[in-house]
Amino acid sequence: MLNCRDEIFFLTNQLVNIESIVNTEGEKEISQAIYTLISSYSYFRDNPNRLIKQRTLNDDRERYNVVAYVIGTKKKSNKTVILMGHLDTVGIDDFNHLKEKACYPEELLEALKDEQLPRLVESHLNSDEFMFGRGVLDMKSGVASHLYLLKYYSEHPEELEGNLVVVIECDEEDSSHGILSALPLLKQLKEEHQFEYVGAINSDFVSPRYEGDPNRYIYKGTVGKLLPSFFITGAETHVGSCFEGLDPNFIAAELTKQINYNPELCNEAFGETTVPPVSLKLMDLKPSYTVQTALASYVYFNFFIHSWSPKEVLDKLKLQAEIAFDHALTAFKDRYQLFSEMSHQPNIDVPWQTRVMTYEEMDQLLMTEHGDAYAAHMAEFKQKLLLDSELDTRMFSAKVVEEAWKWMGDRSPAIIVFYSSLYSPRIEVTGKDELEKNLIASLDLAVSKMQPNYSHPIVTRNFFPYISDMSFVALSDDEDGINAVSSNTPCWGSKLFVNYQDIRDINVPVINIGPYGFDAHKQYERVELSYSFEIVPNLTNEVIQNLLKS
Repeated sequence: MLNCRDEIFFLTNQLVNIESIVNTEGEKEISQAIYTLISSYSYFRDNPNRLIKQRTLNDDRERYNVVAYVIGTKKKSNKTVILMGHLDTVGIDDFNHLKEKACYPEELLEALKDEQLPRLVESHLNSDEFMFGRGVLDMKSGVASHLYLLKYYSEHPEELEGNLVVVIECDEEDSSHGILSALPLLKQLKEEHQFEYVGAINSDFVSPRYEGDPNRYIYKGTVGKLLPSFFITGAETHVGSCFEGLDPNFIAAELTKQINYNPELCNEAFGETTVPPVSLKLMDLKPSYTVQTALASYVYFNFFIHSWSPKEVLDKLKLQAEIAFDHALTAFKDRYQLFSEMSHQPNIDVPWQTRVMTYEEMDQLLMTEHGDAYAAHMAEFKQKLLLDSELDTRMFSAKVVEEAWKWMGDRSPAIIVFYSSLYSPRIEVTGKDELEKNLIASLDLAVSKMQPNYSHPIVTRNFFPYISDMSFVALSDDEDGINAVSSNTPCWGSKLFVNYQDIRDINVPVINIGPYGFDAHKQYERVELSYSFEIVPNLTNEVIQNLLKS
C-alpha cells in the first residue's frame, strides 16, 4: 500500500485554507495555487507542456481548470486513465458565527468544542478521526488524493503501463463550465498523443445512505438530473370578484401537491431507486402588489433519473400537470358552488378546461401561426435578456416563455412544461461493452484486494446519487432524449448550450471512488481520515494499475 495519509492530510488542509466558493474570485486563486504546486514537481519542470491552466469557454466569469498528464514508461501503451475532481465549494454562510473559521480545519475543530453539538457530530469531533471544514469532504480531500497520485507517478513513470491524465475543474457546484470546457482539451490530447481513454475515476464525496449505515460506497455511473419547470397562466380578476377569474397560484399549489414527494416519479433501475422530485421554486410573476390576481406563476422541481430519458420525463410530467389541472378545476367549481349557495348568488358555468402543453409544442404552434415575425422577435428578446448578467438560466427561461405566451391567440389558462437549467445526463456502467467490462473487473479486483485493510464493508452501487461532473464524460441517452432537452429549454442556444458531441467524442465509462464523511454542504461538513486519506487513494491506484494492464 502507498503510505499516503500524512501527505494527503497536509494537501487537503492547504486546499481548504483557500476559500474557493463557486462564482467567486476564490476559484481563480485555488486554480493558480494548484497550478503552482504541480509546476514545482520535477517532472513538470522538465515537461512544462504537460501541465495546462485552461480558462473556461463561453463563460461570463474568468476561472480556470488545471489539467496535467504523465506518460508512463513501463510499457509503451496508449491506454490512458482520467482522474477528475472539482476545486470549487458551496458558500460558508451556514457556519454562522464560525464563518471566519470555516476554511481553517484546526481552528474550527477547537471552536466546535465550545459548541452544543448533535450527539453524532460531537462523537466524531472527539474521535481524532475526522477533519471539519468547508470543502474537506466535497471535495478537496478527493482532489488531494488525485494530486498525490499525480505526484507519485510523475516521480515513478516507470511504474505506469500507460498514461494518466488529471483534470481538476472549476464550477462543478453551479453550471459545470469547468468540465464542459475540459472536454475539447481532452479530445485535443487524445489526438495529439493517441491517448486511448479506458476509464475515468471521479473522487467526489460519499456518505451513509441511512442512519447507522456501515458501508463505504463506490459508484459505477451516476444519477441524471433535470429541472422540469412549469409556467402557469390563469385568468386575472379583481380579488373582490375572485370567482370571475382563475388564480394561477391555485393551480400551482395543486401542481406542487401532485408532484412533490410523489413516489410514482421515482425511477427504479438495477434495483436502485431515485428520490422523488422536490420543488425548488414556487412563485408568481407579479412585479409588485396590486389587488389583481397574478397573471402567471412559475414552479420548478429537482428531478433525478436512472433510466428514464428527458423525453419520458416530459411525458410523465405533462400527465401529472393534467391531473393537477383537473383537480384544481374540480376544487374551484366545488368551492364556487358552495360560495354561491352561501351568498345567494347565481353560479355561472366555469369556462376553462384543462390545458397543458410542452414548450416545444407551444413554440411550434407559434411558428406555424406567426413564422419569421415571431422567430425574429424572440431572438431579439433573448439578446436583450442576455444583457442582464444577474439573470440565471431558470429566470431567463421563465421570461422567454412568458414573452412567447403573449403571441398566443388563445390565452385561456394553461400550463407550459419545459426545462430551465443544465441537464446533467445519467450514466449507466453495466458492462455493455469491453471498456465497461474492463473497468468493472478492475474495480472489483481492487476492492477485493483493499477490503482486508479496512474494517467497514466497501460496497459497489450503480448510480452516484448526487449531481456531479461525472455526467459529462459519457452519454447513455439517445438522440431523441437529448433533443427533448434542447427543444424544450427556452434558453438553449443563448444563455445555455452544451455540445453533446464533445461528450460523445470522449465517451469514457466513469466510476466514483471518493472520500467518506458527513454533512456535505452543511456547517458540520467532515471527512473520515482513515478511509479517505488511506483507502481511497490506494483503491484508486489499484484501479489505475488494473485498467492499464487489462
